[in-house]
Amino acid sequence: MRLLVVLGSGGHTTQMLSLVRMLGNQFEYAFILAKEDELSREKIEGEKSIFYTRKARKYGDNILKTIYNLTWLFIDAIRIIRASQSDALVSAGPGIAAPFSIIAKAFGKKVIFIEDISRVSKPSSTGKIVYRFADLFFVQWPDLSKTYPKAIYAGRLL
Repeated sequence: MRLLVVLGSGGHTTQMLSLVRMLGNQFEYAFILAKEDELSREKIEGEKSIFYTRKARKYGDNILKTIYNLTWLFIDAIRIIRASQSDALVSAGPGIAAPFSIIAKAFGKKVIFIEDISRVSKPSSTGKIVYRFADLFFVQWPDLSKTYPKAIYAGRLL
């Protein structure tokens, strides 16, 4: 089974790479990350397929710039989902995860979402979107199970 793993910057990357280490060699992995995110790129161990996209938005972007970036994210998502030949998309919720999750689902891929560890009692914007159609949705804090009744509480990745 081939997993396409979405890496955001910082904590999102740390959580996803921790999950990859826990799952080990039972899966084949490919990664999605923003072109500017060299730090995440450096943390990927071994020879893996890496697909680059843009960030959903940057601090200070106006609404038009955000809409422009989201449009291109959907286009990138179509290209990357097709090229990756993955069976499932896995994410811990950076901004780029929503468009990729929507396109993955539209292409018949499984969508696995893990609400970010920093979300103790309030859901993320990405989580609110992806919860509606995710095949598996995990929370890392038991309090979020009240917000997401179909979610699975499985403890923390870190």
